[in-house]
Amino acid sequence: GINVWCAAGTGTFGTAELVRRIQVSGLSKVVSHRRLFLPILGAPGVAAHAVQKRTGFSIDYAAIKAKDLPEFFDNGMVTAPSMREITFTLYERLILIPVALVLAAKSMPAYHALLRGIFVPGSLANAGSYGLFAVLAILFAILAGAVSSPGCRQGAPYRAFSTKGLSIGIVTFLLLLYLRNINLQAWPGRIATLACLLLLPSAVSYLAMHFTGCTPYT
Repeated sequence: GINVWCAAGTGTFGTAELVRRIQVSGLSKVVSHRRLFLPILGAPGVAAHAVQKRTGFSIDYAAIKAKDLPEFFDNGMVTAPSMREITFTLYERLILIPVALVLAAKSMPAYHALLRGIFVPGSLANAGSYGLFAVLAILFAILAGAVSSPGCRQGAPYRAFSTKGLSIGIVTFLLLLYLRNINLQAWPGRIATLACLLLLPSAVSYLAMHFTGCTPYT
């Protein structure tokens, strides 16, 4: 499915790699036919005419998902319309959340260092107060971008996932501001608020835009 599409875009599943695999495996000596069936989402990375010219194997595209292959062969190797359709249901989005969380967690040290550096003045009191607030802001951003965003994709009125994430990020910022009850009369509070306003929505937007498997649906 989507992993094939990503591989095709990066060249991992492409013309050169396919030709190499055919040659390395000695496929022409193993099978008598000269016909390969590839996943439909691999098409952007494969030049079928080039593969046939270099290997003698013709290329056909069977289905998007591997689970449809038995039906494809039972149907006389004809691709049904349903085999060409890409779904991105709520369940399919939710099962990808752990992947998004792992990827987002890798950015936490960088975000924390940036936020901590912005929350100036330098006393231990500020470090304990605003430093913890920075960590909380990062956690809110990750949860909003990696957890809330996948569930809200169909409800948001915008097509671009980055814009959907931005709107969720703004709501998250307002919620965090309300829960924290920051003292805007003091400069540390003002700086903390400004930092979160600039970083939190953009972080959520980034996570939403890079949510695993979302690109083919835009």
